[in-house]
Amino acid sequence: MAGLHADSWQRHYRGAYADAFLDREPAGFLAGRWTERLTTASPQARTIVAEYDGELVGLAHTVLDSDPTWGALVDNLHVRSPLKRQGIGSRLLALTAQAVLQAAPSSGLYLWVLEQNKSAQQFYEACGGTRGDRSHVPPPGGDPANLNGTPSCFRYGWPDLSALAERA
Repeated sequence: MAGLHADSWQRHYRGAYADAFLDREPAGFLAGRWTERLTTASPQARTIVAEYDGELVGLAHTVLDSDPTWGALVDNLHVRSPLKRQGIGSRLLALTAQAVLQAAPSSGLYLWVLEQNKSAQQFYEACGGTRGDRSHVPPPGGDPANLNGTPSCFRYGWPDLSALAERA
């Protein structure tokens, strides 16, 4: 999971995250994060994976009740690069919506996407997401040296999950 996550960062976060960080640290940095997530059961977390021929090709990690207004946070949604545009991300997002509805029927769903990541923004809009507020990107590991300047991100939200959940 950390490897897929790191590969996604290396492909899509260049310019926002410092090259020095992306070239040497993301897999190790993320390995600890994923180990903790997967070994510490949290009733607020949902992780959905996509596999093909026994290999991990996509994942979605969501935190329920993350925000009193927006609802559940899709903290990670990644698909292996050569397999993009084949419906894996759409299916993961739809299954996430179903899982959130099952756990918290009145919840919405939201995520943050880098301002520079136009393809992801188009994907979320095609999935019915609405772009909301803009914020600064928090530095990975809390270290501002891991960023290039002060990159921004947009919130995308789905206040009503029924249409998104039906896509599964």
